[in-house]
Amino acid sequence: MTRLKPVDIESATGRTKEVLDAVKQQMGRVPNIFQLMANSPAAVDGYLKFSQALARGVLSPTLREQIAITCAEVNQCEYCLSAHVAIAKSIGMPDEEIERARTERSSDPKADAILTFVRTVLLRRAEIPDADLDVLREAGVTDAEISEIIANIAISLFTNYFNLVCQTEVDFPKVKLAFPA
Repeated sequence: MTRLKPVDIESATGRTKEVLDAVKQQMGRVPNIFQLMANSPAAVDGYLKFSQALARGVLSPTLREQIAITCAEVNQCEYCLSAHVAIAKSIGMPDEEIERARTERSSDPKADAILTFVRTVLLRRAEIPDADLDVLREAGVTDAEISEIIANIAISLFTNYFNLVCQTEVDFPKVKLAFPA
């Protein structure tokens, strides 16, 4: 059972209603995470604006989903894992690449280096030696991409932690963690 009371979409008012209506228009429904996050219109609005800004960045939708899947596995967030596997499938990511992302791997060498970096950032709490950045640059990763990789890790941390603390009920096709704690 979730630890926060979901905001009722039908009775929401003001900025909360505007934000939830925008989510519903974009996704066709309002997933549980947004009903919980909408307890603070600032939190849900901030998440949506950050997400929209990253969608206009240099990283491809596929790479953003690979990062989110890797983060969900490392952080043990079944809600985010289930959501991002569903999104990855909806954008046409092959099942093999989804499975690879779950173990911070990719068949693409550049994406593989990025996902290894993502896991390292998470496990080392961002204490990264220069050598790790050198590996990214040798794989062809630009400074703009590194900036967005870090931003995508940050937004994933927010949603992973939000769902873990709130115990958000999974409302996507459920995907079990590859390596549960």
